[in-house]
Amino acid sequence: MESIERALSRRRFLGVAGALGGSLALAACGGTSTPPGATDATGTAAAGLSYDGPNVTLQFWTGWTGADGQFAKQMVTEFNKANPKVQVQFAAYQWADFFQKLPAAVTSGNGPDVAVMHIDDIATQAAEQVIVPIDAIATALGFSAAQFAPAVWNDGVYQGKRYGIPIDVHNLGLFYNQDLFEKAGISAPPTDLNTYMDALDKLKGIGVQGSWVSPFQFTGGMMFQSLLWQYGGDLYNADTSKATWDSDAGIKALTWMVDLVKQGYSPANVAQDADYVSLKNGKNAMNWQGIWQVNDVESLAGVHIGLAPLPAIGGKPGVWGDSHQFVLPRNGSNSSDKQAAARYFIHWFTGREAEWAKSAKVPALTSLQSSSAFQQLTSLKAFAQEVPAVHFPPAVAGIGDATAKLYDAVQSAVLGHSDPATALHGAASAANGILSDNMQKYG
Repeated sequence: MESIERALSRRRFLGVAGALGGSLALAACGGTSTPPGATDATGTAAAGLSYDGPNVTLQFWTGWTGADGQFAKQMVTEFNKANPKVQVQFAAYQWADFFQKLPAAVTSGNGPDVAVMHIDDIATQAAEQVIVPIDAIATALGFSAAQFAPAVWNDGVYQGKRYGIPIDVHNLGLFYNQDLFEKAGISAPPTDLNTYMDALDKLKGIGVQGSWVSPFQFTGGMMFQSLLWQYGGDLYNADTSKATWDSDAGIKALTWMVDLVKQGYSPANVAQDADYVSLKNGKNAMNWQGIWQVNDVESLAGVHIGLAPLPAIGGKPGVWGDSHQFVLPRNGSNSSDKQAAARYFIHWFTGREAEWAKSAKVPALTSLQSSSAFQQLTSLKAFAQEVPAVHFPPAVAGIGDATAKLYDAVQSAVLGHSDPATALHGAASAANGILSDNMQKYG
């Protein structure tokens, strides 16, 4: 499970990225030159479905430092026992550290043989030539667009080449306190604006502020993005040259969030993660929260937390989400045996996505989402149901630096420092400058 620890490290990474101007200290891997080894990782043993070469050891780097990391270690141990010729050494770093260590290791020729990163990091790392194209591997493993939700598959591509092979989807859902619902006379989780507001009024009747609004990226920024898509808006225009979150849809979305505070459905100045903590201690009734908390709520004693798809407040389905994807770093050795072994490890792991789902993830392969093994994980059904409505950031280099301006706007408005329209317009203007700079930097 991706925990609050992952969320905090993710925020620290954004801070580092902002401080470095989005370059992630990758000057030695500048995006305009072509260093040795920055070619498609084809190697030999094209099938990738087995490994018959000499004994090799693979370095596998991830940012899975929470409970999902422990689960990944178990799977790696299982793989190593079953495949004595390929021994995988698992290393987990905080995401902020991961994105500092990886470029330096790659530049020195000591990068890992296989790694995992989020879908919204792939374009930047591809542009900086930290990772290599893996179209041939995806083809050899038999993967195609028809097997995945469109965004999960398409956003692993940068400038016409594939750099990521999907592992999972992790998205927001509605977490609700069933004990408070019962006390307030709410029979079912809300599904739209009317039923949501009706539930909030009933909760207010028993003295509960029922939907705490976080001013932080986790989870207020994600809540805003979900609402933006529900109201028919988008983060950027079609060619990602302009931020469009300050559209009428965006203003409606952020105004609705701010009004929850103004109308007393949420406290003001909600501290980081207090929206989720308050859900568990009975002070908050509904939380737009990530799938990574599912295993945590299932472990609670004496507290009953229900899980449901996000309500369509804006009238259309729309959910923030992300995806872990396998990538191959540009490694100095470019050993064909290690590449073949890495292909096999990716094949082995992706074939066990239903097992990986137990770490609180939805399998990326749509066939596995309907498999009997996944269907037994009943707590994840609501999140799998949402996958067709999940949106991801565009596959554009440096996009995280621009989107960070949005999180500043959400925080300013939710905390009452600015009205929603002014906050969004200012953030969009700042983001447009970053997008222009990125166009010059990355092309």
